[in-house]
Amino acid sequence: MPKVKFLPQNVIVEVPVGVTLLEAARQTGIDVESPCNGAGTCEKCKVRVLYGKTGEEQTSKGSCSLPKGDRLKGWVLACHATVTEDLGVETPKVNHNEHQILSTGQAHKRQLRPWINKIYDSTLDFTRTYAGERVISEHQGDTTDRTYGLAVDIGTTTLVVALVDLLTGRELGAVSAINPQTVFGHDVLSRIQFAGEGDGLKILQERLIAELNRMTTEVAARHEVHRDFIYEAVLSGNTTMLHLAVGADPRSLGRYPYTPVIRGGNSFPASQIGLRIAPEGEVYLPPIFDGFVGADITAGALVTELDSLDGITLFVDVGTNGEMILAVHGKLYATSTAAGPAFEGMNISCGMRAAEGAIEVFLINDNGHMESRTIGNAPAVGICGSGLVDIVGELVARGIIEKTGRFSKKPRMLGERLVKVEGSSAFALENDVYLTQKDVRQVQLAKGAIRAGIDTLLKFGEIAPEQVDRVLIAGSFGYHLRPQSLINLGLLPAAFDGKIDFVGNTSKSGAQAFLLDRVAREEINTVVQNTPSVDLAHAPDFEKVFVDALSFPEPPVPEVADETQQAISTARR
Repeated sequence: MPKVKFLPQNVIVEVPVGVTLLEAARQTGIDVESPCNGAGTCEKCKVRVLYGKTGEEQTSKGSCSLPKGDRLKGWVLACHATVTEDLGVETPKVNHNEHQILSTGQAHKRQLRPWINKIYDSTLDFTRTYAGERVISEHQGDTTDRTYGLAVDIGTTTLVVALVDLLTGRELGAVSAINPQTVFGHDVLSRIQFAGEGDGLKILQERLIAELNRMTTEVAARHEVHRDFIYEAVLSGNTTMLHLAVGADPRSLGRYPYTPVIRGGNSFPASQIGLRIAPEGEVYLPPIFDGFVGADITAGALVTELDSLDGITLFVDVGTNGEMILAVHGKLYATSTAAGPAFEGMNISCGMRAAEGAIEVFLINDNGHMESRTIGNAPAVGICGSGLVDIVGELVARGIIEKTGRFSKKPRMLGERLVKVEGSSAFALENDVYLTQKDVRQVQLAKGAIRAGIDTLLKFGEIAPEQVDRVLIAGSFGYHLRPQSLINLGLLPAAFDGKIDFVGNTSKSGAQAFLLDRVAREEINTVVQNTPSVDLAHAPDFEKVFVDALSFPEPPVPEVADETQQAISTARR
């Protein structure tokens, strides 16, 4: 069998002829970033062939290909290139740390009534630890001042682990990292697919738990806390992430009717999933609404008190799964829509995660002057999600992108920026970073899915956009967006202007609320059970609503220019 030598790892593996380089790398445990899990659509699994010749897999995979200049330098897509003879392959470094991750969210207002409690018996000089009414451990001496828990946000892309003092309710600190599962796919459907392949589920769970254990060690050491005094971890995340965390088969979530294997609302021993906290420690999973409205949204509903709000509030997590809740005078309706990973910078020609050098703010003034800001103020190397929303929103607002999504043949300004890249129309930004016509289509699909979900949910609740009092945008991605860009893009109705608030990482802050108030667990169970989920697949006229939502709005009214000027001033600081 041919041998493939991977560098710089200096690892050699023998594989049969016809195996893809992506499969060969995975056999050796080498990470090659593959947001689409080898479906051939993301163009991100680039590797460089140093010697030998590869074949091309003949499958029904996506038709993406690399620019001619890259191919001449030996770069290939690992999911397409197959092994035909001995090869030397260079793999780019996959960095799991350089990423802008939001670890703060709207503060909760719950009483301090933790599930975990300690009682010191001064006569016998020992301390009992209780989980509810059950004794889970005993320690010699008084250890009541050493009682801790973890609030964990398991995002599809990022992870946050917060260490919390259960005696005072104070967060001692938090650490964040990239979810190590991202190399097997950037969206939940890619992960579900990989979980169904061989040892895929075992690999995904072990990678995740190993990273959570590393993060726990880091945050505990930073605050001089021994892990034996960490008695509970609350895991918040979407339904698929929770399945993968506990090792439950998620394949039922990938096919209709998307029925989850686990529904949360329960506790179990942390040792059951290999989470290294106190030997007798527990894990609590908040309840989920349905297959694609998960515990992260349950946590958000808790911390924003949606079930007790007067008026009409729309809660939206602008992310891959497009989860949302409509609260009408305390009555909740939930749904989700498959937005895809475009807003994570994936399936975009120059797209990237929110890391150094990513364009995160983009503005155009009335004179056609462009101004952008990158993460870390580094030279631009790509576009992250918030930058993508800004760029397309500004180009729509300035008439450079038409309502249909096409680049205008006669734009009012910046016509010299419209160029050809590999034969396709594109808008040149800076430092060889550009936005292609294909990228605009990806944005249309993503924003169209979320907007169609919003419109359908409002219709289900018999609510007009003008009747909505508040719009709460949750999640790490949403926190970095400008309200005007969301309206320029048409992702949110114009009637929402002036009503938009960003509530941050409510998955993590909600997990903290569950950790600190056992009563919240009982209350949210009732809320979840009484919340109907709107099935968009069977919603009347959803296809028409989605098609209508693909269109961009007409250029905004002139007041937008004033808001843009203010944003430019802010970006200059």
